[in-house]
Amino acid sequence: MTEQETHVLERLQQDTMRTACADYLAGADQLHRHEILTSLAFDRLRYKMELVDEIRANCGGDWNQTFYRLYFRTLGDRSNQAAYLTLAERVPYKIALRERTTPHAVEAMLLGVSGLLGLYEHDTYVLDLLRTFEHLAAKYTLEPMDASAWNLTDIRPANHPLLRIVQAARFFIQDEFVMNRTLECRDPKEVQRLFGVEAPEYWNTHYTPGAECEWHPKRIGKFKSDIIGINLVAVLQFAYGSYMDDERLRENALKLLESIEPENNRFIRSWCDAGVPAPVNAFESQALLQLSKVYCMHGRCAECPVGRRILAKVRRMAPPEE
Repeated sequence: MTEQETHVLERLQQDTMRTACADYLAGADQLHRHEILTSLAFDRLRYKMELVDEIRANCGGDWNQTFYRLYFRTLGDRSNQAAYLTLAERVPYKIALRERTTPHAVEAMLLGVSGLLGLYEHDTYVLDLLRTFEHLAAKYTLEPMDASAWNLTDIRPANHPLLRIVQAARFFIQDEFVMNRTLECRDPKEVQRLFGVEAPEYWNTHYTPGAECEWHPKRIGKFKSDIIGINLVAVLQFAYGSYMDDERLRENALKLLESIEPENNRFIRSWCDAGVPAPVNAFESQALLQLSKVYCMHGRCAECPVGRRILAKVRRMAPPEE
């Protein structure tokens, strides 16, 4: 690397706003920019496949249990991902399947093991769940988590772990082939139909036990459904398609990402504010997230598809050595 290239790389790494990268992306023609975003989007899918492989290894290669854990990991907010995974490990999918014909039992198992019911023992609905859980805990040797494992501060009511866990129970009692149905999802509407489950009647007037609210069905809506489509459905299709060498599944994953609306978060907004054209779908927004989270945040400019192109441009424009 020449002295000029080294200087440019150092400037890129020190530029916390990554304005040089934003200028490069903003100034690129549509075809060139699409090529870069495609590279980043595939990079992100491969990055997420590593997570799937890690979880599958911990599940002894069982794809249904892998899907089960991935579902829980995707269900809540980022601050509770570890707690959701612990819950899915302590209540294995095979146990949930055994009790599938008794929805109240699955709900009691998951909520009981979460350790959160102990925070609401004054509520008659919770007391009923605790009685059911006591029997199931003895039957399956279930060990409750400590409630302190969950982050309950600054959580939107609709995203409260208790409510999300109840919705998870409803999702997995639908039938025993939910993973197969997930692999068959082709567009956001199909994802919504499969994952847009509704919590039981009690939750129509509650976000948490003991505190009534205005009547409102607690169904997983379009926003959360799109997140599940991006971070669970498409990733599972791509990973399982790669494992089975099924190009049709891999192609379906890409088409699904292209049919889901782009994410709108601080990372995406920062690129748009810097002049980069707004992503048109989740495939492009995932590319920009990969750029921000994997490369920019860690100063990996020399490995980044954008950084490499900027350095190559500097190399081409450098005067020939005498």
